[in-house]
Amino acid sequence: MKTMTAAAGMMRRAGLAATVAVSLAGLAGCGLPGLERPEQKVKPTQPTFAEKAPLPSASPLGPDAHVPEPPVPNRHDATAVAKAWALVAYSYDTKYDVSPHDAILRAVPYLTSKKAKDERSYRPAAGAGNEWNTWAKHKAWTTVKLHLEVDGDAPADTPTKAHRQISVSGTATGRDDWKGVGPRVQAFVTLVRTNTKGDWQVSRVDAVPAAVVPSAPPSSAGQD
Repeated sequence: MKTMTAAAGMMRRAGLAATVAVSLAGLAGCGLPGLERPEQKVKPTQPTFAEKAPLPSASPLGPDAHVPEPPVPNRHDATAVAKAWALVAYSYDTKYDVSPHDAILRAVPYLTSKKAKDERSYRPAAGAGNEWNTWAKHKAWTTVKLHLEVDGDAPADTPTKAHRQISVSGTATGRDDWKGVGPRVQAFVTLVRTNTKGDWQVSRVDAVPAAVVPSAPPSSAGQD
């Protein structure tokens, strides 16, 4: 009789243990603290993006390079500084320059230290574009004309901040005698200085490509 009672007790304890095990498994599935299954922990995912590649270095300018000497403007004249920057920044020679950014780096002396640092660390999101590729195909250089635009909506100058709108109109000349359209942009240039006796420096540029007027179709005058 004692043997049967002991056996029954063992069966009840085994059943209770099984019930507890099932309950704990269910609670672990609910995500209660301390009951997670190790194999169910999610590992942090690695970033799927890659950093932008650095720009390739341009070749040192040779004796046949067609880029202007950096002007030495009156640093107390905001317009003169803005034009000097634009002249250098949009004068390319694709025999030596690998992208328009090479000319921008040549214009660093006209920038604030922060803007210069930003330009030196710039990384492109895309290639130089079809227009640049066409110039490069002909090993072309660009020549630009600058015009100061009067923007009535621009903020008025203050003793330490000025805004200038520079219209850039360029032509491209290939070393194979090819001729083409060069840079065409409206550059909105912001300049700053620390005080009224300081030098103006370019702190920001917003460039908008200008629309290129297509060539006129052949005239039909005199035709039947």
